[in-house]
Amino acid sequence: MRSKKTIKQMIGITLALLAVLANYSPQMQAIRHLPETMQMRIGEVHALPIGWPFVVSSANEDTFVLASADESIGVISDQEGVKNLTVSAFGVPVKNVSVTVAPEYILYPGGQSIGAALTTKGVLIVGISDFSGSNPAKDAGLRVGDMILAIDGQDVQSASHLTEIVGMKGGAAFKVTYVRGGNTRTTTIHPAKDKVDGRMRLGLWVRESTAGVGTLSFYDPATSRYGALGHAISDVDTGIILPIREGSILQSSVVGIRRGERGNPGELQGSFLREKKILGDIRINNSFGIYGRINTPMVNPLYPDGLPIASQAKVHTGPATILTTLDDQGVKEYSVEIVRVARQSSAAQKSITIRVTDPVLLEKTGGIVQGMSGSPILQDGRIVGAVTHVFVNDPAQGYGVFIEWMLQQARMA
Repeated sequence: MRSKKTIKQMIGITLALLAVLANYSPQMQAIRHLPETMQMRIGEVHALPIGWPFVVSSANEDTFVLASADESIGVISDQEGVKNLTVSAFGVPVKNVSVTVAPEYILYPGGQSIGAALTTKGVLIVGISDFSGSNPAKDAGLRVGDMILAIDGQDVQSASHLTEIVGMKGGAAFKVTYVRGGNTRTTTIHPAKDKVDGRMRLGLWVRESTAGVGTLSFYDPATSRYGALGHAISDVDTGIILPIREGSILQSSVVGIRRGERGNPGELQGSFLREKKILGDIRINNSFGIYGRINTPMVNPLYPDGLPIASQAKVHTGPATILTTLDDQGVKEYSVEIVRVARQSSAAQKSITIRVTDPVLLEKTGGIVQGMSGSPILQDGRIVGAVTHVFVNDPAQGYGVFIEWMLQQARMA
């Protein structure tokens, strides 16, 4: 009798402890912080930061719950109205959430060739070299890829500004504030005199600006925001994503094409700096593209009324198209095939794998080439994503990023 009573007590204590732990677990805390009401749009995926052992269900047939490999659950609805969600654990409801689903989000798809020009926040070290038997930069621990922000607290605006500041120091040591790998650091550097011209030097080469050609992905008429490229503008020598001090997108003309071949990516050759017609600014440059505001509406001539966006749940393998500009004839639509879709619960690159099937595009470019990055991908009358990268060993294939990830970035611009 005592042993049975002891076992029952132990079971009771264990269950009580489990109940306490469950009540204060991170998952339960996340559920407590879920709002009673939420808003989302038709086709958008709304991620709920909860996972096993909790499940989400809906009594509405047009509302779907997406399984996820991480600690989140995605919810999507394809009809507007008020939807009811129930969060349960082992069949026991623990939270009810009311979701108001708004009409579809309409964007103007891009496809126009654009130029992108930006100046960096600080100057990027792209080379370090000895002179007169010394190298102050190397001695101070600086290296290629570091971004110099300030000298003795004074912001560095450009390469010429850096030279000017160094000259004014008269050979005295000074503190350098720089960024490496996302971390801000400081070091002390001792300039040395170049025996050739007698000037004080640091032994480094820097760059503060860059420019290139890409493709507009979308324009949002409700906010005047845009997204383009689908990948970051990086320094050509170091691969570092360039932090922006200021930047602009400009009207561009495609003046030539270098076809892509296996192992040798091609490119669109554009012209935009000569006439320099500014279309908008660049406020964000990150791994998902460039984003900012456009001065005047950018309407796509092929889709003057815009198109709804598609959530990743609506993207599927099969026929699709891309919009891009190859010559002075403007934006054209070309056929591709989506051969793979990666279901992603949080923003990530390489969402879609595409293969170019259009014979005209294959003839002109060999597939996907540099400068086509950002070309919108359309499927079933919706914008599903944008081209980001080409396969080096197969120019007919490349990657795309979901439009929903690009919109997340655009909303911060």
